[in-house]
Amino acid sequence: MKTREGLVPTVLGTVVTATGIALRPVIPRLAWGIAGFGLAHIVLGSLDLIEHR
Repeated sequence: MKTREGLVPTVLGTVVTATGIALRPVIPRLAWGIAGFGLAHIVLGSLDLIEHR
């Protein structure tokens, strides 16, 4: 089975972003950093998905 390039970073970024948002009430500054890191993975993974169609 061949996975599309960019799918793993996009899914991983979604999980990391959700984790960061869930941590907002506990540690706000760190949570926003985690969410931003996840969003960067979503953007880069999406670009790979579009590029390798």
